[in-house]
Amino acid sequence: MELPRTVLAGRIAERRAGVGDPRALVGEMRRSVLLVPFVDWRLWSVRAGGVRWICGFTDEKALARFALQQGPGDRPMDYAALLGARIVDEVVPSLGEPAGLAVDISDESASMFFPPVTGIVAAGVAIDGGTHEERDGRGQ
Repeated sequence: MELPRTVLAGRIAERRAGVGDPRALVGEMRRSVLLVPFVDWRLWSVRAGGVRWICGFTDEKALARFALQQGPGDRPMDYAALLGARIVDEVVPSLGEPAGLAVDISDESASMFFPPVTGIVAAGVAIDGGTHEERDGRGQ
């Protein structure tokens, strides 16, 4: 068995195998630097299931597989190195629509989706949360 590329990739492998702590996975995602491709100065994202997914990769090999599948042919793919916490706490809320983080989507057996729900993204943009007053039963 191949060793995990990063600690985050290892946590993803654990959860995909049905073991490991989901909170530890989210914590590791928040602490990890992810490589996020961009085109025309916009982070690469895809829309699926009513959610905009920011695509991040755990290492350059995972990003390279994605670039071969989706990239602009023979040109190198530009990318930014962003902390997972910055993606879910700052980038996702700035999009103005339900958004989450998709990690290592070029490898179906190693990918993981972090949906726009409470505990993953900022509470104000979580699709299961509403405003603080609404969650407390005081909303109009």
